[in-house]
Amino acid sequence: MKLYLTPGACSLADHIALTEAGIDVETIKVDLQTRRTEHGDDFVAINPKGYVPALVFDDGEMLTENVAIMDWIAGETPHLAPKGRLGRSRNIEMLAFLATEIHRPFMRLMFSPAKAEQQAARQAIIERLALIAEGLDGIYLFGDAFTTADALCYVMVRWARDSGFELPDRLTAYAERIEARPAVQKTLRTEGLA
Repeated sequence: MKLYLTPGACSLADHIALTEAGIDVETIKVDLQTRRTEHGDDFVAINPKGYVPALVFDDGEMLTENVAIMDWIAGETPHLAPKGRLGRSRNIEMLAFLATEIHRPFMRLMFSPAKAEQQAARQAIIERLALIAEGLDGIYLFGDAFTTADALCYVMVRWARDSGFELPDRLTAYAERIEARPAVQKTLRTEGLA
């Protein structure tokens, strides 16, 4: 199995979740500017969408999109999804929120030349992160157990922190708890981010 990633990009979340799950995967770095892999391959020939993450199984099937990959990981390792009748659905709900309401505004913030668009994106990120902080009642998003949604949330909080956002204390402590996890430390080292 191969995970195509760009160090520090949203694919970091998938890499963390796979490491947490104990699923062996070969990581292949992708330069998103040139759309070439670290081996010189044309990434668009592998994933026509041209962006990471892409998880390619040994039989050649591929999953893209954080929500789909994270759901697959949670299905393979149920302890990485919240417990209860709606646990897996709640995990998908949070993953979708993170992908659409925080990740997407980060793309606008980073790539839009218009100052008004950047300011609107920044405000959206601040409001959404505040909403997550208010809902943090336990150690992680769904209490005391780490989930695949925590991996993606961590990456979004990391981006905000590294972009100079003033974070609520709850989110700062949350990110520190996640960064202290052995699997996260291992993943950060592998991607050259530690």
